[in-house]
Amino acid sequence: MSDWPIGISTGCFYQRSIFGCLEQVRDAGFTILEICSFPAHLDYRDLPLVKRAAQRIRELQLEPYSFHAPFADHIDITSGDPAVRGPAVVAVEQAAAAELGARYFVIHPGPERSPISGEERLQRMETAAESLNYLARRCRELGTALVLENMLPHLFFGHAKDVLWILGAINACDVGICLDTGHAYLSGDLATVVHKLSGHLWMIHASDNRGNRDDHLPPGEGSIDWQPLVAQLSRLRFEGGVILEIAADASGNVDLAAAQRSRKFLHELAGRRELVERFAPA
Repeated sequence: MSDWPIGISTGCFYQRSIFGCLEQVRDAGFTILEICSFPAHLDYRDLPLVKRAAQRIRELQLEPYSFHAPFADHIDITSGDPAVRGPAVVAVEQAAAAELGARYFVIHPGPERSPISGEERLQRMETAAESLNYLARRCRELGTALVLENMLPHLFFGHAKDVLWILGAINACDVGICLDTGHAYLSGDLATVVHKLSGHLWMIHASDNRGNRDDHLPPGEGSIDWQPLVAQLSRLRFEGGVILEIAADASGNVDLAAAQRSRKFLHELAGRRELVERFAPA
């Protein structure tokens, strides 16, 4: 467990071109990436640009572990209006088709808007399942795997029970979950979510916060108690990738030294847990 593959999301550089941050990430000792799809960072619609980025990633001997689907108010795959849902599904599918060689394609399964309740909520959940069935099949055809991320608690699919529902509602069995630790902490699910989602947990977005908002602090610098979370992952023999999602400061600067500290922090926690398990009385 102490040799977890821990990488970093290029989303912390979302306001800059991906070509301006890859060497910086490599020089900080990170080799595993989640690639951000924000147009100013990497426009997935520009195929020659995507191919150049993929080539540069290979040249630097980096691994494109995952690619995060675009998300915005207008990208709503749960909408009951075909004029909204159709273009949203096309946008996500187009991103999935980007030739980056990523193992996983991470998607927010719900809209980026305030709570939805009543009959509309039920209708949107059914529509989400329909859209995700299609996208899961397309990802399979494209050689990547669809992974659903738990969202913030005030949004659709912001609680473990919603994520479990959508997993049961879609037909595909080859869809995974990306546990966002910051989101799960704010929703109050972090203490139990690993156990509930264990059979589907393929990767983790690791960030910390102080319990009030999604600060995207480096793990170990907020209020999350990481030791029990690491213990749960260890007991379940989790072997997926851990992607650090760290926010830039107000000037757009990224503290990669803090990311390095977080990587060491998580590895040391996992290593101590392994020792406890190894020498525990039978």
